[in-house]
Amino acid sequence: MLRQARNLLSFSRIKGQYAWRPKSSSAPDRALQYVVGQKIHGFTIQEVTPVPDLFLTAVKLSHDVTGAQFLHAARDDSNNLFSVQFRTTPMDSTGVPHILEHMVLCGSQRFPCRDPFFKMLNRSLCTFMNAFTASDYTMYPFSTQNAKDFQNLLSVYLDAVFFPCLRELDFWQEGWRLENEHPTDPSSSLMFKGVVFNEMKGAFSDNEQVYAQHLQNKLLPDHTYSVVSGGEPLAIPDLTWEQLKCFHATHYHPSNARFFTYGDMPLEQHLKQIHEEALSKFKKTKINTAVPAQSRWDQPREAHVNCSPNTLAPDPAKQSTLCVSYLLCDITDPFEAFTLSFLSSLMISGPNSPFYKTLIEPKIGTDFSSVVGYDGSTREASFSIGLQGTAEEDTENIKQIISQTIDEVIENGFEEERIEALLHKIEIQMKHQSTNFGLALASYIASCWNHEGDPVQLLKISDTVSRFRQCLHDNPHYLQDKVRHYFKDNTHRLTLSMSPDEQYLEKRKKVEHEKLQQKVQDLTDVDYKAIYEKGLQLLAEQSKTQDTTCLPALKVSDIEPTIPHTSVQMGTAGGVPIQYCEQPTNGMVYFRAMCNLNTLSEDLKIYVPLFCSVITKLGCGKLDYRQQAQQMELKTGGMSVTPKVIPDTCDLDMYEQGILLTSSCLERNLPDMFHLWSDIFNCPHFDDEERLKVLLMSSAQELSNGISYSGHVYAMTRAGRSLTPSADLYETFAGMDQVSFMKRIAEMPDLTPVLRKLPRIKRHILNPDNMRCAVNATPQKMTDAADELERFVGGISSKKKERKSVKAVVVERPLDPQAPAQSVASRYLVSEAYFKPCQMKTYFEFPFSVNFVSECVRTVPMTHEDYASLCVLGRMMSAKFLHGEIREKGGAYGGGAKVGRDGLFAFYSYRDPNCSQTLEVFRSCVGWAQDGRFTEQDVDEAKLSVFSAVDAPVAPSDKGLELFLNGITNEMKQAHRERLFAVTHKNLIDVANRYLGTGQRTRGSAVLGPENESIKKDPSWVVK
Repeated sequence: MLRQARNLLSFSRIKGQYAWRPKSSSAPDRALQYVVGQKIHGFTIQEVTPVPDLFLTAVKLSHDVTGAQFLHAARDDSNNLFSVQFRTTPMDSTGVPHILEHMVLCGSQRFPCRDPFFKMLNRSLCTFMNAFTASDYTMYPFSTQNAKDFQNLLSVYLDAVFFPCLRELDFWQEGWRLENEHPTDPSSSLMFKGVVFNEMKGAFSDNEQVYAQHLQNKLLPDHTYSVVSGGEPLAIPDLTWEQLKCFHATHYHPSNARFFTYGDMPLEQHLKQIHEEALSKFKKTKINTAVPAQSRWDQPREAHVNCSPNTLAPDPAKQSTLCVSYLLCDITDPFEAFTLSFLSSLMISGPNSPFYKTLIEPKIGTDFSSVVGYDGSTREASFSIGLQGTAEEDTENIKQIISQTIDEVIENGFEEERIEALLHKIEIQMKHQSTNFGLALASYIASCWNHEGDPVQLLKISDTVSRFRQCLHDNPHYLQDKVRHYFKDNTHRLTLSMSPDEQYLEKRKKVEHEKLQQKVQDLTDVDYKAIYEKGLQLLAEQSKTQDTTCLPALKVSDIEPTIPHTSVQMGTAGGVPIQYCEQPTNGMVYFRAMCNLNTLSEDLKIYVPLFCSVITKLGCGKLDYRQQAQQMELKTGGMSVTPKVIPDTCDLDMYEQGILLTSSCLERNLPDMFHLWSDIFNCPHFDDEERLKVLLMSSAQELSNGISYSGHVYAMTRAGRSLTPSADLYETFAGMDQVSFMKRIAEMPDLTPVLRKLPRIKRHILNPDNMRCAVNATPQKMTDAADELERFVGGISSKKKERKSVKAVVVERPLDPQAPAQSVASRYLVSEAYFKPCQMKTYFEFPFSVNFVSECVRTVPMTHEDYASLCVLGRMMSAKFLHGEIREKGGAYGGGAKVGRDGLFAFYSYRDPNCSQTLEVFRSCVGWAQDGRFTEQDVDEAKLSVFSAVDAPVAPSDKGLELFLNGITNEMKQAHRERLFAVTHKNLIDVANRYLGTGQRTRGSAVLGPENESIKKDPSWVVK
């Protein structure tokens, strides 16, 4: 399911990889040579537009026969992207577009093998492959840096969407089916199964998603937005295979398609391939998928829904949500959409915004409602504002506060400095460069283009900002007038409340059972036998070895044998080691500092994530927290602090513990950025208990909300905690221990004891004695950056270390002055004297309808000769065994295996209807590998998959980061690369036996999921 960006100001999602290179051979310049009316391979050019804001040239075309729309963004970026999207407008909640999205990737006319999509993940060097179902469109994007790979993937994607097999067996597997609980046992009870069925059961275990779905359905009730495009679990079994095929025939036609290509590859080749392999086989047809405008209400409406209780809510007595949502303008008006998105940010973003002051700071709730701000993902945009974590009796008070705040905004307007801060944010986001520009660009234009809006207009940011400034100049009350029109006087608004029901899951189970009984009550013995035989047929099909020779593939020989080297320079400032990396950062400066916490006592470590989340939000120096937030927005691209646990590359029992400071700024604001850091180091404010309470409640709420979405991550983190000391500390910082801890302190009536700990932590961590820094900037600005860094380090006070951690031994590795490119990352490593790996199995019971399961095994560090083999083995297990057993047969949304930099080999599953069965699958997978039941082709495909991640593009801001953080040098990366090339069939059997076999290594297990009596009765499991 695609989660749309809620705010146009989240423009960081469309950042570029390289700055504009003004040369005649550049992709944008070549594209400027096209002429309107020019015909190329069945397409006619409609428009050629330079977009200097984003360093690209946009070329709009249409297909002469089918009318298919096409947009090409020519840009000097080697990470080329293709996407095709169809307007898909379901009129019921059976999930037909979502199930269809899965099924078109299950085989096509030219590529009839089962599941070519997942198989291409291992036959490609793609940097991205996926598909998304939104409320009103379905998108199929991929990206790669390799031209041959691009053509291979394009062939597979075109054939998949236009000529899919849509086999009934795939419908049973991906959508839904009635099947015996144990397919080989005809006496076992019938039940609903299917990947999408279980995926959506998992999605509706997430209270935030439940709320968002109901809000959209009830705010836009007249057409397609009134249904669940992803599928309401209890409506999915109403969909038939014939209805799905009909939906494909009426929606997946070129006349209803929008193609998008991006990057530096030639447009002509794309057009030729798309025309010849797909569009030339169709004629134009009239397809009515347009979404009509929602009829406007003459009176506001109210509604209420229920959800599951949140067992980790910061305040168990306050679990209600209330939100007011307003229907706004048509999103195809890009300027009005920009204005309203900007207005949304002014109203809700940061501690200086009106709604933050009136809703968050009084602590009526824990945080803004899960749906908040501007949403441009539907034909008509909306704005939502409200609170979660509230008491039901506060409902009327919240509604009154929202109304009063709108009146106050109309009366008082906004400070000019706040407007400038947000405009500065847009400037930063346009300059900042990242590696996923093409994908983010495709996502950014998708909704507007889907409803016949002009995607090129969306990209002209500078023109939009200039017009916006002129509107503010011409009418000082411009924004206040918008607030009055869209909020005060808007009768199309919905107030939606949500509260927990202790019986919520039981009621859903009961309805599901009733639905099942409806399906089975009229079945005859012949029907039962047919269902059993169909189940065996599907199982047999899933168990077949697939012939994939029809699929195109790269070869390992297509991979570059060497890595591109990143050059860095080492230096010092006031005794602090500094890494300098000159890069084409497009007028930006990127600063990072790693501060170790080796002298911090053990009792304070669990507070480190809290310290990190609040240290930049409490005020510093002469600035209170509001002024600090304003200056950060005016002068930087953001300032953040995060806890870090970095395993040693050579020894699993050693690691670095610390916090990472990260910030960026425009070159002109370099002194201001370091001045803010100086104040945070020297004069942080730790005296505002009310402010801390607000921040704490918000953090605790965010953590508890995230479990249902990222449960597999929490399961892997917990499963590994007993295996290495770094994993144990990581669980403390980012696992279930941290979630539970934040809940406990959020419930404390007096936070004075917590406030007293923050200065103690600060003395140990924000200290130049414990610090190293890194700067990425243009060569022209590096000297200025070094000078500012020298002043910063010289201006922060050094505190004598009080004592060392009682559990750890600190090992100092002094820098070699003769090695200018040596990393500064391993100066202070920690070795835990008392840590002993042990087996641990932990079960967390949650009000979910699906499980998140993991099992971890301790193996070897990155520089070990076996590490490369374990990397390949994990990818091969995922593709060749676990995908079939966990997803296809088991019905889970996903699962796999991988080895991390921490040396832990982790098996996992996601939104999984099974638990014990999946744990057995993990062990069967090891036996499969030990027996060598895989081919040389399987090994090569796994290598390709590993290299696609190893060779993923790196943004200029992140160059040298692996060296700085992890101590991974160019030489270490090249050695790892050579070991990957050298992995053999025998190596994989050897490492499976050596590390993963039963009794070979201590392992940890974790399950997050619904009530499980068999686990509860097993004394080997710790039940939480």
